[in-house]
Amino acid sequence: MRKKMPDQAGMAELESLFKAAPEVRTLEVLIPDLNGILRGKRITREEAVELFESGIKTCGSTPLMSCKGETIPELGLGTIDGDPDMMILPVKETAVPVPWLDARVGQFMVGMFRVNGEPSLYDPRNAVRRVMQVLADSGLRAVVATELEFYLLADSHEPEPRPLYPRVPGTSLKQDGLQYAMMEDLWDHHAFLEDVNETCRAQRLPATTAHSEFAPGQFEINLHHVDDPVTACDHAVLLKRAIKGVARKHGFAATFMAKPFAEYAGSGLHIHISIYDSKGRNVFADPASSSVPPISETMRHAIGGLEETMADCMAMFCPNANSYRRLRARNFVPLKPNWGYNHRSVSLRIPVSDARNLRIEHRVAGADANPYLVVASVLLGIHHGIQNRCEPDKMVEEGTFLRDDTVTLPTRWNSALELFDRSATLKRYLDAEFCRIYSVCRHSEAEQFHSQITNRDYEWYLRAV
Repeated sequence: MRKKMPDQAGMAELESLFKAAPEVRTLEVLIPDLNGILRGKRITREEAVELFESGIKTCGSTPLMSCKGETIPELGLGTIDGDPDMMILPVKETAVPVPWLDARVGQFMVGMFRVNGEPSLYDPRNAVRRVMQVLADSGLRAVVATELEFYLLADSHEPEPRPLYPRVPGTSLKQDGLQYAMMEDLWDHHAFLEDVNETCRAQRLPATTAHSEFAPGQFEINLHHVDDPVTACDHAVLLKRAIKGVARKHGFAATFMAKPFAEYAGSGLHIHISIYDSKGRNVFADPASSSVPPISETMRHAIGGLEETMADCMAMFCPNANSYRRLRARNFVPLKPNWGYNHRSVSLRIPVSDARNLRIEHRVAGADANPYLVVASVLLGIHHGIQNRCEPDKMVEEGTFLRDDTVTLPTRWNSALELFDRSATLKRYLDAEFCRIYSVCRHSEAEQFHSQITNRDYEWYLRAV
């Protein structure tokens, strides 16, 4: 008997979409790959009914593509193995219209399973579930939210991208300076931001605050906390898709590259997470403490575990060549495992909150990272710390001037992959075969990237040497 996916949608959800949007004739089927990129295909209304009723088969290698959408030769999966089929099943609360496209188009996410009903190792949603189960076995559950930074890009026929610079009203002058939290930047893009809000409402994405960031054309949009980490990750990838789609509709583009411009700030993916026990108590808070913040021993151990596993997880926090261009000192980017209260220069920030909502903000990952693998990494670090009573280093106090530029996290792609490969902890939590597959995929792409001869090679070396 086929196993039921924990968050599998029923036929009633598809019928609800058709009732609300009877003009829908085509549906886009979305599945996240190991890079966090949504891949998939379009199917007819009739095929969607079949998928919701019993699932359908698809190419099993779909989640194993490189960032260029190519199979990984060294892996062999999807090529010499004959690319066997997997089953896909619909994810609940994701059957929605696609407002930035024709009104006849809808979408929904799917999860991937082997034809015998076992969860597919290739589906990153299942990596989160594996770690969630370990927490559940300890009587714990996580509440998670994500924050995503991104750039809007001007439409241009030039080969080099440029940010969508704000302009001084009444002139053709570009606004000088970074102008963090400039309300006029939100005015300039009011139509786009309102369209994103309307799209999020139509697609049931719990988007909240939007503000301009530390660079021209850079913004951040936050999502509400939810008590299912997989759903929180679904929200993140679907928000990225919505922002890109709405940007195209408005005649420009959006990118979640970690460092699209050398002279401006990088874009991050911040994870807010708190842990609750079976009685709904936040185990990060000590109710008997009068300290600010009221940190429990459990929270201390969780932070210790996150510090201890952080370097091993960098290949997932920073999965691409461009990811490592963001890792520069004095750019609000953590370069070593540290923690502090109300301090944005640390890896693990404890935001100001009451005891009920006491949480950790994990600030290491780039916006290009796969949210599922980032959240799985954070959850395993927390569980590892609690189980092994890991002690963190000294907390950075609020208002502390951090002038130490010590770098202990890997800041080069191959170094991060080597640490990932050696980590017994990651293999224990994420499955050794999953880690092997991820490693082969990322090593392959790294080798391809570094084998390219770019214009920079010619500009620096062709004449001089």
